[in-house]
Amino acid sequence: MSSEGGAFHSSNLFSPITTSLSPNRMNATQIDRARIESLVRRAIAGGLGTSSASRPDIGLSHDPPGWVDGKPNLRVSISARHVHLTDEHVEILFGAGSVLEPDKDLYQDGFYAAKQTVMIVGPRRRMLPSVRVLGPTRGASQVELAFTDSISLGIDAPVRHSGHIDGTPGCVLVGPVGSVQLEQGVIRAARHVHMNYFDADHFGVSNGDMMQLKVTSHECTTVFDDVLVRADEAAKLEVHIDTDEGNACFLDGASKVELTKGGCGCHQ
Repeated sequence: MSSEGGAFHSSNLFSPITTSLSPNRMNATQIDRARIESLVRRAIAGGLGTSSASRPDIGLSHDPPGWVDGKPNLRVSISARHVHLTDEHVEILFGAGSVLEPDKDLYQDGFYAAKQTVMIVGPRRRMLPSVRVLGPTRGASQVELAFTDSISLGIDAPVRHSGHIDGTPGCVLVGPVGSVQLEQGVIRAARHVHMNYFDADHFGVSNGDMMQLKVTSHECTTVFDDVLVRADEAAKLEVHIDTDEGNACFLDGASKVELTKGGCGCHQ
C-alpha cells in the first residue's frame, strides 16, 4: 500500500517553512470497507497467536492518532541538527537543578524543542553554536547531525538509528554553565518513519521493517530507500529525513509524497 499527500515540514528543528497538501479523501463506503478489511486482518492475526499488546485496539471508536477522514495522513519532516541529553548532563551544562524547558511542541505527542541550546565542539576546535536540545531527557546523550554538519565539525559520524551509538565518535558539548565530553554519541540519523499500529496495519508492515519514500518535486524527484519503521501505540505517521536529504529532494517544493513497503513496489 502507499500513502500520498500529507504535509511537508522543515525546521530548525522542524523549520519555519511549511507546505501542506490536502490528503486524498475517501467516501463513507470506502472507509467502512477499509475498516472491515482491517478488522478481518487483525482477527486472523489474533487467531494465529499474535499478542494483543502488539495489535491495535479493535474497539477504537475514533480515528487513530494522526488520521484524517478515516485514513493515515502522511507527514514528512526535516529534522535539523539537534541534541538529546541525560538529566545529569542537563545539570552540568545549565546548572544544578536545571531541567529542560519546553519551547515548542513537536508533531509527536510528548516531544518538544527545548528553550536550551548548546555549542558542539569537534576536533581542532571546529564548532556549531546554538544547537537545539530536544526533550524529554534520555538515558544516554546523543548528537544528531547531517552529513554537511559532520564535515564542518571534522567528525566522521556514521549513519545510525537513534539510540545505536556504540562505537560512534564523541564531541564536546558546551552550555552556559559547564561542558560535557561525550566519548560517543555523534551520529548521522538514519531516515525513519514513526507510525502507530493502525498505520502499520494499513501499510502491511511491522516495527523494524524498511519502507520507501518517493518525493515528487519539479525536476528533482527523489526516491529514498531504507526508511526504518518505528511503530508504537501513540505515534503519528511522520517520516524524518535530515537537512541534506530535504534539500536534495527539494521537499519544500514537493507536489506529492508516497510511502510504500520496501522493495520495487511491484506487488503493492
